[in-house]
Amino acid sequence: MEQQTRRRATATTQPAAAAEAPVKKEEKKKSTPIKRVVEAPTSRVYQTVEGGGIVHMIQSKGITIFDEDLGQVREMRYCPNEPSIWRDEQSDSARKEAVVFRDGNLLVPKSKPNLMEYLDRHPSNTANGGNIFKLVDNKKDAETNLEREFSMSEAIIAVRDKSIDELLPVAIYFGMDINRNTSEIRFDLLQKAKKDPSAFLSAFDSPIVKVRALVKQCESYQIISLKPDGAYWFDSNKMIVANPAGHESDDTLSRFLMTEKGATTHESLQERLEKLS
Repeated sequence: MEQQTRRRATATTQPAAAAEAPVKKEEKKKSTPIKRVVEAPTSRVYQTVEGGGIVHMIQSKGITIFDEDLGQVREMRYCPNEPSIWRDEQSDSARKEAVVFRDGNLLVPKSKPNLMEYLDRHPSNTANGGNIFKLVDNKKDAETNLEREFSMSEAIIAVRDKSIDELLPVAIYFGMDINRNTSEIRFDLLQKAKKDPSAFLSAFDSPIVKVRALVKQCESYQIISLKPDGAYWFDSNKMIVANPAGHESDDTLSRFLMTEKGATTHESLQERLEKLS
């Protein structure tokens, strides 16, 4: 009996605070704000296309262009103290400034994005169809130069390695005299390959090149006769195809031979030429 009484007394003397301890609420983690980094424009160099002299000033008055964002024609002008290049968005205190290239170049620091936009939109920029100045893009220029170097190397190898039979149609196409020794023909083709490698290489895959070569050779061997009014068979003087005014007879005949209607004539020219070769 005494033990039960002691147990009841012990239970009543224990602090109730432990049972009623306040429950801590979970603290919400604060989300870290996303930092949006706005990349500032880098400095740019603009360059006149052809010389421009020591000092060259581009047109800056009355420049109106089509604004694709608003779908309307607007006037733009460069004002250093204005963030916008559009006249209708500039303040009454806007101060115009001339845009001048010195020694053919204009360095625009990244602190002048308004000048960059003005030059990028200017109608004299080659990117917009102009012919006065352009943005200097070293990476793009390097890629273009590299591609040209590769094309030139390929063209030079073609002149060296292709047979004279493969080279003659190209030589004829470019108006070269083929009544010479092989080395002279290759030399002239080499100069053409260096000057315009892409045009030179594309000539080997162009069907009109072979046809024109055939026409020129047939004329040289007196199989055909080319007159201002058309192309004729040399022996019978019978017209093969009429030549429209303002066109060259060899070009007209070449294009005729590439059609379905001229296929028979094409075969006949090849057969006659092979018999004489």
